Formats: sequence, C-alpha cells, structure tokens
Amino acid sequence: MKKEDTKYCNCLFYTANAFSRVMSKLADEEFAVLGLSSSYAFLLMSISDKPGIQPKEISQQLQLTPSTITRLIEKMEYQGFLKRNINGRNTEVYPTLKTADLLADIKSAWANIYERYVAVLGKETSKQLTVDINEALSKLG
Repeated sequence: MKKEDTKYCNCLFYTANAFSRVMSKLADEEFAVLGLSSSYAFLLMSISDKPGIQPKEISQQLQLTPSTITRLIEKMEYQGFLKRNINGRNTEVYPTLKTADLLADIKSAWANIYERYVAVLGKETSKQLTVDINEALSKLG
C-alpha cells in the first residue's frame, strides 16, 4: 500500500501496526516451511542458545508475557522440541535432539527474512530502522 492510499499514514500507531503485520507475514512465510510460527522459531533459538534458560528470561528476550511463554513452551514440549526440568522453585528449559536437528533450518529461515527485507529497504535503511525502532521501544516500553 502506498503512503497516499491511507489517511492514517501520519499516525505512528497505525504505521507501526501495519509494518508489524507486513513483517509478521514475511516471517510466517519463511518459518511455515518448517511447520513453525515465528514465535515458536524464536523460542527454540533462544532455548538452543542457552540450554537451561528460565521462562522469565525467555519472556524478557522475546518481549512476550510470561503466560504466553508458558503456553508456547507447553506446546513445544508436547511436540517433542524441548523439555522442562523443575529445579526447586525454578523451571529450566532445554532443547531436545529434535530442535537440534531443525536449528540450522530455523536460522536459515531467519536469514531469509533479513535478506527479503534488505532487498526491498536496503541494508543501511534496514539497520537504521532497527536501531530507531529498538530505541523507541526502549523509551515507550
């Protein structure tokens, strides 16, 4: 959609949500090949990067609510992608071999997302947009 196509293009709320929908669609297309949504893919990458990670830290990394993280973990555990270990009052989450076998493909899909938006926006614009959005998120969040 072109800028002149909507009367809301000067509204940050509208523009950010529209941009998010476009990026989510792009990510979902890439991860769908693996049978995953972007949320599940990033969950599995986070757990693979730090086996034994606690759900609270995953929640902070992915900027999702603890209840959403719990739901994602439960589904991925049920499907055999991860396992939970209760250690006193703490829950530790570990990847399984099933996740390890899929990890290279997940990272490849993630790289494809980057390549697709860089092809449209350009490398410098993509980098600056990421910096600007993260800075705004930090201030507003």
